[in-house]
Amino acid sequence: MSTTGTERQSAPLTADDVARATDAIDRISAAFSSRVVGQERVRTALLVTLLSEGHILLESVPGLAKTLAASTLAQAVSAGFSRIQCTPDLLPSDIIGTQVYDPRNHEFETQLGPVHAHFVLLDEINRASAKTQSALLEAMQERQTSIAGTIHPLPQPFMVLATQNPIEEEGTYVLPHAQMDRFLLKEVVDYPGEPDELMVLDRIGDGTLGQHGDRIDPVATIGDVVELQEMVRRVYVDPAIRRYVVAVVRATRHVGQHLGPELGAYVEIGASPRGSIAFFQAARAMAIVQGRHYVIPEDVRELRHAVLRHRIHLSFEALADRVRPESIIDAVFRAVPTP
Repeated sequence: MSTTGTERQSAPLTADDVARATDAIDRISAAFSSRVVGQERVRTALLVTLLSEGHILLESVPGLAKTLAASTLAQAVSAGFSRIQCTPDLLPSDIIGTQVYDPRNHEFETQLGPVHAHFVLLDEINRASAKTQSALLEAMQERQTSIAGTIHPLPQPFMVLATQNPIEEEGTYVLPHAQMDRFLLKEVVDYPGEPDELMVLDRIGDGTLGQHGDRIDPVATIGDVVELQEMVRRVYVDPAIRRYVVAVVRATRHVGQHLGPELGAYVEIGASPRGSIAFFQAARAMAIVQGRHYVIPEDVRELRHAVLRHRIHLSFEALADRVRPESIIDAVFRAVPTP
């Protein structure tokens, strides 16, 4: 008897499913580590975002291998990759595409832009103007573009990896809250440790890193990624975990009630229901990455900063007192009982 797509998605994962997923993830991780030294947290965040069918915002100073990480992940899974350098004069048509007149045939033809790729790196996204940001919103949320009234679906899987430089403000635009909320995770990339930085020099010295046009051999296919995403949708999430996620997100909206008026004054706006959805999706992907068919509270706690740091708006008092969103998030998790 054949089964419908809905029945297949709702079927629980078997041990063979988890073993197959673990093998694919191990191969992708090994390929990633062959070019990107260290950055285990970034690798996990990218994998979770990809398997959750989401988008990720990477924030750091220049030179910490964000572009290398994005291109390496795309090469590892045989995916199309494009890099868009965001500037104030970047137009929506430069990203989504436009219609060009063909004098030979006396008609307009559509030329799709670089956003029509499986992996799209938006470098320094906060340098793009508000008009261009609105075009990106449609691509990120609807997974389609509109050119001259015609809808063009984006390839599947589709993932936006945006970077943001926190130390330069000249020629930048503050990302609107509506767009920040579209990013499943926001990962802050730290400087490498001394051993990792020495390894970078060693690899450059022996020629295994830094060669122009160097590439890695694919270790998975787009079909493998789609299968992994389908497995993530079948990961079991206990009702107690769901209540835990909702309790945490709701606590960010009423920090004063849970943590007292002093910390409550530091938060202007808490996370929206998209925060709950992000936890739900990302925790299932984390379970698969960890080789499990079910979510545990630690999956939620492990992702707490990446899910919430860009969804909590701090007040002026918090900025004046140099309070970081991670401190508020940690306090919220300490206040909410773990199931």
